[in-house]
Formats: sequence, structure tokens, C-alpha cells
Amino acid sequence: MAFSLSDGQDDVTRFWREEKEKGAIYNVYLKKVTYHTLSDLDQSKGHLMWETQKIRVVKAGTLEKLVESLVTVKGELDSTYVNVFLATYRTFATPLQVLEILIKRYKWLEKDSTDHEERKENNENQQKTFKSVISVWMDTYPDDFRDYPDYKCLKVLEAFSHQFIPDSDLELRARHKIEKFEREAVSNSDGDIKFQFSIVDEVDSMIDSEYQKPLEFLDIPNNRLAEQLTFKDAELFKRVIPNHCLGAVWARRDRKLGKGGNIAPSVLATIDQFNRVSLRVIATILRTRELKSSLRAKILQKWIDIAQELRQQKNFSSLKAIISGLQSHSVYRLKRTWASLPKESIDLFQELADIFSNDNNQILSRELLMKEATAKFPDLDSNNKILQRRNLQKRRSWIENGIVQGTVPYLGTFLTDLTMIDTAIPDRTECGLINFEKRRKEFEVLAQIKLLQSAAQIYHFQEDKHIWAWFDSVRVFDENECHDLSCIIEPIKEGPARLKKKSASYSSLLKVVNFGDNCCFDSLGTRPARPEGSKLSLLSCGLDNSSVYNSSITDSPSQGVSLMSHSSSTSSLLSCDSDTTISSPFRSPDTCVVRVRFESGPESDTHVYKSIMLKNIDHTHTVIDKVLEKYSKKGPAGNYCLLQVLSDGGKEEGELLIPDKGNVFYAMNKSDGSEPVFVVRTRQDQEARTQHRKRGRRKLKNWSL
Repeated sequence: MAFSLSDGQDDVTRFWREEKEKGAIYNVYLKKVTYHTLSDLDQSKGHLMWETQKIRVVKAGTLEKLVESLVTVKGELDSTYVNVFLATYRTFATPLQVLEILIKRYKWLEKDSTDHEERKENNENQQKTFKSVISVWMDTYPDDFRDYPDYKCLKVLEAFSHQFIPDSDLELRARHKIEKFEREAVSNSDGDIKFQFSIVDEVDSMIDSEYQKPLEFLDIPNNRLAEQLTFKDAELFKRVIPNHCLGAVWARRDRKLGKGGNIAPSVLATIDQFNRVSLRVIATILRTRELKSSLRAKILQKWIDIAQELRQQKNFSSLKAIISGLQSHSVYRLKRTWASLPKESIDLFQELADIFSNDNNQILSRELLMKEATAKFPDLDSNNKILQRRNLQKRRSWIENGIVQGTVPYLGTFLTDLTMIDTAIPDRTECGLINFEKRRKEFEVLAQIKLLQSAAQIYHFQEDKHIWAWFDSVRVFDENECHDLSCIIEPIKEGPARLKKKSASYSSLLKVVNFGDNCCFDSLGTRPARPEGSKLSLLSCGLDNSSVYNSSITDSPSQGVSLMSHSSSTSSLLSCDSDTTISSPFRSPDTCVVRVRFESGPESDTHVYKSIMLKNIDHTHTVIDKVLEKYSKKGPAGNYCLLQVLSDGGKEEGELLIPDKGNVFYAMNKSDGSEPVFVVRTRQDQEARTQHRKRGRRKLKNWSL
């Protein structure tokens, strides 16, 4: 009986059960497939029928089983499984290990065909498919075979193909790859040769070349600078190798190659550019001490306008970098400068900053990215009527001129998601098998990166070397220098905050004392509320600040600004459909992922967070033990206390002490909808902080009287 699949009915797939066999665990699904039956007597008529098919999906297995599963028992290629495996296998195996298992499996099938003639046809089909897998691997991930200088993988493949598959093109392709990589290695080494010229030649060259007056920041058109930042960001993002973003590769890079290791160069290059932009935002605002507040406000306003241009170009990377620079402590504390800004600029800054709010797992930035990833141009909106008119005019201009914008995402979101997956889900099951379900979750994020890389191809900006010469000439400052310059521009007031209004509430005074000069002064009038994170931030997820500077930031000061802060995203982008619902894969009625930090003493001021899985059975001592293990600390849990950091609109407002025998899952505060953040510190340190706050309250009470 012939049949054909029906296009009018959706296949229904449901989980059935879990099956185990030696070296592997499978999730079994039942798939309801509809089809038409065609009668032999009357070909024009048929009946709509359905049948249930059993589908097995690898959940966990040994390395050998995972490699063997690249080809089905029937000799078919499971493209979905192959894509997931090739994108993520580096977290649990090396290219040579995978290649040797593939070759071993091919040889076994060859021998099995000789011993069992009845299985010869099926074995030959599997062998052909294994050859296809190797070809796809070489085409999709050529760098896996670039193991300079030995090229062992390619030489093993060449020898195997020569002996067992003499009639295939694998041997020739392997040989050509070796020759190509060797030529590229020689070419790269030649590029390191430095040529010396005499001073006379240099002067003659300068005379012959056309003189160009050095650019001043305020003279550069906003759209030109924004286009150049987008040009650079798009080029770097297109070169990002997605598997370099994996949590096991990225977050653990220092452990594998030591400090300064070059394990994810394509990712580090993007981070370098992000930090370069943020540092220059700060430097241009602070570098001239004698400027009046009104003139300094023009520089600040120009950066806000450039950020809006980037928003219109859908460049979320440099947009985030500029916002981070403007939110840095040394810039944000300049009350007189912010007060000199027009209301439209304040509103615009607030709207741009809100895009990257950490509230509800960065839901706004994720929704925007999914909505605009493949859209022709951004969907701009504003509560300010003047900005609304400008956005409407801009939109009409895009439509009339047929302008199509690409997209550059903020890479830190994906790096955080992948690091959270790596943290929250174990690499292996309790029986020691490789957890492949974890790799599927990672692949969902990698697929989003690849989709957005195709969107970044749409840009057609050209490099303007004159602007980049100005960009590179800007002298940047380290954190201490930035603070000193900021305090020279607007000195710190002694004692408690001198609020203009005598009716200031006790709570607002307490807030100023608790957070000192790092707080958000609500009494500034027109200055916008400061979102979470005063330091420049690309990502954190448990990485120390030094790891940024070991990524070859050539223009960073020796004392480096602390460029890494925490980020609270925990889930990957699910699709680019605007109707997709945002939800975290790490939050359920019984579990959730929380961020934690360990404070080693009273002077500790770290913004490096790590993540743990919190279960509904975890009590205080259990959570403390998990945090101590994360930070490689030893000692009984009884010496420490656990506190939840409470926030309001992204600002840290206080701490909630979790009882020693409490169930943390049910005791924590979830009212603000943001990701829970906990801190572990010694009981002695906590007692000292409590006494300090009590003394501060008594002083404030006396002052208020």
C-alpha cells in the first residue's frame, strides 16, 4: 500500500518514556504521522490515515555512543543531531578523539559486513553517511582541523582515506587543507616582519600626503560616528565563532590556558571593542577639567544622541557600551552637568538605558532583539512628544528611501546565557554519562547567534580612517584617574548629603549614608534614576576582572577600569518571532538559578557573581556550602551567614538576612520579579556592618533634630 504524508495535518509528538541501554540513555517520543492511502483500483481516491512512530532521542551517553548516533541504525543522517553535536562537542571531547571514534566505527562496519553478509547493505549505507558527516564537519568547522604545526587530524584522515576509501575525495581534501593551512601560517608569519624606514623617508611621506586637520569630538557628525561604530561592531560580530561563546569554553578559559590565554579570540575582540567605546565615552567627558558645566553637558548630550543613532541602526553593542560609560560612577555623579541637559535628552537617555534593564531577565532587550532581528528597520517609540515626532519623521524617511538596517546584538547577553547553562546544568549524569540535553540547550543560543550574524551582513558602511584616527588618539583613564578627575570637576561634599530641601525624608538620608558617594541622589531633580550597575559591563558570570585585560586590550590603562559587572540574564532567545513568550528555562516551581557572591572581609567590594541552582529543599547551610564550593573556600557553614540583596528599580536598597535554619527557596523575597541575588559573608563581618549602621542611624537622627 502506497502512502504520502499529508500537508494539511500537523504531526503530534509526545514524550513517552525513558529507555536505557549500555552506554546511553534515550528519551522516547511517540509521533503521530498522518498520510493518504492510495487504492490500487482507483488512484483518484484515497483515505486519510495515521500511524504512530517511535522516535528515540539521545539524552546522555558515552563519547562513543554519541559519535555513533551521528548516523542512525538505518544509515540515515539526522541533521538536527549532527548540527548540535558538531557545534558543542568541544566541551567534552577533542577533534582528534571524535575523528578516531568515527574511523573506528567505520572499520567495525567494514569487518561486520564481511562476517555477516545479510547486514552488508545497511552497513554500507552507514559508512556512506559517516563519510558525509566528516565532509560536513570539514566544511562547517575547518578550524577544528587547524592544529598547527602538526595537523594531526588531517594527516590521520588522509592516511585512513588512502587505505580504506581510495575512491573518495576525502584524501584529496585532507591534503589540500594541509597545504592551505601551511600557506596561511607562512603568510601570517611574514606579516610579523617589521620594516625600518629612515626619518627622511617618513618626512617625505608626510609632505607628499594630504594634510588633514585633526578631528574634534564635537565636530564629528553623530550619524558618521555611529556608522563607524556599527561598521566595526558588525565586522567583529560576523567573525565571532559561535562555539567560542560556550560557557565551558569562555568562562573557563583561564583554567585551560592560564591567564592571558587566547582560547576565544573572536569573542575577546568583541569585548575589547566594547570596552574601548565605554572608556572613550568617559574620557571625552572628564578629560578637560576647566570646562563649564554647560559645555560638558554638550559632550554628554552628544553621546546620548550618538546612542540614539546606534539604536536606529540596531547596533545594541555600542549602544550598551555608551550607556555603560554614561552610567559609570565618575560620570553619573556629575550633578551639575546632568542638570544642564535639556529634558528631551534626559528622557531619551532614560529610554535607552531602560532597554538594558535587568528587570525580569532583561525582558525588554530580548523582546526588542527578537522583534527587530530580521526587521528592515527599528520600531522606535517614546513617551516624549518631541521624540515621537522625530521618530515618526525618521521612519517615513526609511520607508521612502528603502533603507534596510542590519542588526548587531549585545554579545554579553548570549555569553551570560551560555555561562548560566554551563553553571546550572551538570556536564554528566549521576551515572557518569555525557549530558547531551545540556548541549541541546546550548545549541539554541548558538543558533540565535548564527541567525543574527546573517542579519549583520546587511550593513554596507565603509571604514573612515580619519574618524578611527581620532578614536585611537583619545587618551583613556583608569578607574582611579576617572574618580580623581570627577572629584576635581565636582568635589565631594563633606559629611552627610546637603539636601536643598529641609523636608527630606529620613529614608532618603539613610540611603545616602548607606551607599555613600556611590549612591543615586534622588534629590538631583532632572537627573534620571540610575539603573543597576555603575561599572562598565559586558558580562560576568563568575569571571574575575583581570580576565578582561588579559584579552589584549591595547589601549587600556595599566590600572584598568573595572569593566566587568554582573548580568542577570538566564535564558536564551527562543526565536525571532515577535509572538514568542519570554521565559527562563532555569526557573520552575521547585528550582531556580540565583546569582551569588562571596565577600571575604569588610573591605571586599566585588561585583563578580557566580550562579548556583537553588532547590525547594535547600536550607541556609546547604546554600552556604554551595557558595563556598563555587569560590573554592573552606570552612564550616556555621561561620558564615546568608543574605539576599534587595533591589528597587535595579538599585540595591538593602539586605534580607536568611534565618540559619530557614528554607531559602521559600524565605527569599520574589516581589520585585528580578533574579534573586545572595551574598555570603562571615558572621563577624556582618555583626560589624550592623553596628556601623546603628551608629549611622543615631547620627542621622541627631542631624534631623
